[in-house]
Amino acid sequence: MLNLWIVWLHNFRDNLKKIKNIINSFNYIIIKKMNSHLIKQNILPNIRNNVLRRLFFKNYSRRYSSLINSDVFQTNNRIHGFKVQETRHIPELELTAIQLIHEATGAKHLHIAREDNNNVFGVGFSTPPTNNCGTCHILEHTTLCGSERFPVRDPFFKMLNRSLANFMNAYTANDYTMYPFSTTHKLDYENLRDVYMDATFHPNLKESDFKQEGWRLEHENPLDGSTNLQFKGVVYNEMKGQMSDAGYLFYSRVQQEMFPNTVYGYNSGGEPKYITDLTYEELLNFHKSHYHPSNAKIYTYGNFPLEDHLIAINEKMKGFGKIVPDEGIKVSKPFEFPQKVKFNGPLDPMNSPEKQTKFSISYLTNDITDVFETFALKLFSYLLLDGHSSPMYKALIDTNIGSDFSENTGYDDSTRISSLSIGLQGMKSQDIELAEETIRKVLEDIHKNGFDSKRIEAALHQTELSKKHKTSDFGLNLMNGLSSSWFSNINPADLLEVNKNVKVIKEKLKSGPFFQSLVEKYFFNNPHILTCIMEPDSNFTQELNQEEEKRLESKITSLSPSDKEKINEQSLELLKKQEEKEDLSVLPTLKVGDIPLQMRRFTLDFNDIEGCKVQWRKTATNGITYFKAICKIEEELPEELRLYFPLFTQVLTSLGTKTKTMAELDDEIRLYTGGISCSPTVSTNHSDLFKYENGFEIAGHCLDRNIDNMYDIIKQLLLETNFDNVEKLKTVLYGNASNMMNSVVDSGHEYARTFAASRIAPAMGLTEFYGGMTQVYFMNKLAQSEDFDIVVSKLKEISSLVLNKPSLRVAINCGSEVVNKNETVLQKFLNGFPESNNYNKDKENIERPKFQVQNEKAFFPFPFSVNFCAKALRGVPYSHPDSAKLQVLSSLMKTHYLHREIRERNGAYGGGAVYSSTNGIFSFYSYRDPKALDTLETFHKSIDWVLDRKFTQQEIDEAKLSIFQALDAPISVSQEGNIYFEEKISDDLRQKRREQLLSITESDVKVAANLYLKNQYEGSKEYSIAIIGQESDEIQNNSDYKIYKLDIGDE
Repeated sequence: MLNLWIVWLHNFRDNLKKIKNIINSFNYIIIKKMNSHLIKQNILPNIRNNVLRRLFFKNYSRRYSSLINSDVFQTNNRIHGFKVQETRHIPELELTAIQLIHEATGAKHLHIAREDNNNVFGVGFSTPPTNNCGTCHILEHTTLCGSERFPVRDPFFKMLNRSLANFMNAYTANDYTMYPFSTTHKLDYENLRDVYMDATFHPNLKESDFKQEGWRLEHENPLDGSTNLQFKGVVYNEMKGQMSDAGYLFYSRVQQEMFPNTVYGYNSGGEPKYITDLTYEELLNFHKSHYHPSNAKIYTYGNFPLEDHLIAINEKMKGFGKIVPDEGIKVSKPFEFPQKVKFNGPLDPMNSPEKQTKFSISYLTNDITDVFETFALKLFSYLLLDGHSSPMYKALIDTNIGSDFSENTGYDDSTRISSLSIGLQGMKSQDIELAEETIRKVLEDIHKNGFDSKRIEAALHQTELSKKHKTSDFGLNLMNGLSSSWFSNINPADLLEVNKNVKVIKEKLKSGPFFQSLVEKYFFNNPHILTCIMEPDSNFTQELNQEEEKRLESKITSLSPSDKEKINEQSLELLKKQEEKEDLSVLPTLKVGDIPLQMRRFTLDFNDIEGCKVQWRKTATNGITYFKAICKIEEELPEELRLYFPLFTQVLTSLGTKTKTMAELDDEIRLYTGGISCSPTVSTNHSDLFKYENGFEIAGHCLDRNIDNMYDIIKQLLLETNFDNVEKLKTVLYGNASNMMNSVVDSGHEYARTFAASRIAPAMGLTEFYGGMTQVYFMNKLAQSEDFDIVVSKLKEISSLVLNKPSLRVAINCGSEVVNKNETVLQKFLNGFPESNNYNKDKENIERPKFQVQNEKAFFPFPFSVNFCAKALRGVPYSHPDSAKLQVLSSLMKTHYLHREIRERNGAYGGGAVYSSTNGIFSFYSYRDPKALDTLETFHKSIDWVLDRKFTQQEIDEAKLSIFQALDAPISVSQEGNIYFEEKISDDLRQKRREQLLSITESDVKVAANLYLKNQYEGSKEYSIAIIGQESDEIQNNSDYKIYKLDIGDE
């Protein structure tokens, strides 16, 4: 599905990868909004994504009793067709877990009762793959294309505009498929539950949906039978794009080789060369045998009554009996001796081919049904691998044997038998033996000496902090964290008991060399060890294309005249189906009247400390202080320094100081804080698109008892960073360079949108400089440089220009009881900052030199099998009344035209239009798109379409509902007040815009389309286009396009 969630291993890949959390004793994961194939589940997520949140020991029993009737939900009680299997109170997470079984079908139900109004529902099925055809992935898509009660095309996408859900999605994991959503609105919850359960248990599964979402043969122009036949299909193109990602390819191949002859030996997402072997009949049979209540697990979370859930779910289960589902083979026969595998992958054109080898050693570890052993190995992996002070980081990354850890590095319990991998990317082939020897020596040292006690203490501190850190998506993260183990028939309540596992760990550490015994068991006395090596191949993409051409030719050759005629008929029928006017009244919907007229406001206080403006949000934070500071750059940095600015913000948390190594500081950060991050920030003025604020933001949070330590660490990072640490600087640069290609593969549409917008708005120009293709190019050039003295001097110069007290402003979210303590420590913190003599406090969003709009068409050739396209036009500032009109317009265009044309017809994984109210840019985009130029034409046609089309009031209302999903989504306590602090957008300004959104009419939309889209496109020509993707002669030979060659030989 478009924007589906992909679980992705990012430990060691982000610049903000500092503090990740080990205490997700139940397989907590990082979730990235990209696509439906669940690549990997892994512990060690960034602390911000940790799902261990609130811990209120006081008055818990009162809250518990208000949510759950303990008499009704006692073990073995029967209620509404279900039998209670277990009710367990988990005090450290302030929740109660109730497990039930549906007696007629055997469906499992887990309910998490917690005082949280962001309620979650999920229905999932065990879907073990038996080949690489992507059956379960394509089925995930097609089940959401219409059902018995809701026989409309794509009810899932239609419900996106008829709901206030803050999350709706579906994803395919290694061996299961999940369909979750979350909402705070009870009627909305009931509506979506009906749609999801009807879609999964009673889908229509039409052959035309299989061909649209899976794969089909179709003429390039379906209306012209003389054009060439091609492979088309949403999943087919999605996975073509996925297989262009070297990191994904490496992880996928390692897993397949690690678990041969099991369900994990196949790619559940599907591989393009096998997807075209899947038949419609096979899809139907897979649904019949796997999408059955006997094979289902249902998850509910939040403060809605459990009895209401059970009544509704029991009704949906009527008519089903019991079957015995096939869970597939999940345990492979252990290797008799270690194995080694070599294969090729795509070449990154921006890096030296000599340093693009990927390598890892994977060790088979425990059966994940042993919950404590799983917890212990997660902790072991954290201690071994995570952060600057970890033994493997110091031995492998700081020494530049590799530029970064490989994507599969870490402990992986998403398979029934877990594994732990240690790997590198950005390395030379000739250094593989050195890497193997280094890994062996580090393990030997741990076997002999164990881990540093301070590091273990820091890990346990992270456990305590994570249980208190509140987030708005707790229920969703909890579901994702539990699912893999739950589908391996592990009691999810066992996974939730964090304190129990921590207690056992502490006892074992006291009684003997605990971690040393794990080394002996899993790393020294273990024949099931796999070494994988992936070498870059400049012909990799070309060979993929050749294989596709050969496969296509084989398919075409086997077609009879009647087959070809059938293809034509089915293509025209699909086109007709996509054009049909549907009766959407069968779908449930909320009304605009369900949107609260008044927004939620946050009381903020302000004062000055040492001449620094401080914003206070005094609220219940569960004993945590959240700190954020913005250092504003008043005068524009010279261009030669501007490109270095993102690196400057990164190295503040990477180089260490003159007196402490980064490893020592990293230990302190983990011991006293929940992580410290630093990044550039650009915010457009809310009333003038040609004014903006530029600077950088540093943020952290800590337990209230550690306030002094947190401020002290942040001050050291800001004022004492050792820019002369060239060796560590090299490590940072090499890591950045090796990760850039992965970033573009993952988020190419965002890079394209940012580049296109940079040509028409000054703030976006700077944003592109800091984090767009220009920065991608610059970082890779910098990594090839031999003269690091220049880099050091630039970083020092930036530091002298931007770090001063008057340019700082601070925001603190904390409890009222620690405000005085924060004020005292903050005053001490600010005392050491340098003063700036030429600073003018009254300057706000100063006007820069006049910005020159460029009507540019840019093309970035990359070795991808698909493209990312964008077109940007300038709108109006946040406070302008037309801003609301443009946002409603973008929703209408995406829902009623662009989705159909780009995804359903052209086969791109996704596409649409989006209006950013804060930067005033109206953007068209496509994602993993096989037809870039056709899509650009679609963008253009959509303008006339919207001007000619008559919109109903229902459609206008649905557009508003889709906007308020994000506008009213729950936020974490750490985010309260952020919009004003970062953007200077007040609650009054937000309320005014809210009222403008609610009052938009069809006439308003047409006026905005004509004024800001048609006039700019055909009149002033103030728009820009960017395409990132596969080489195209049609584009290369078009003089209208500016070609950006991003290989290391270009200057």
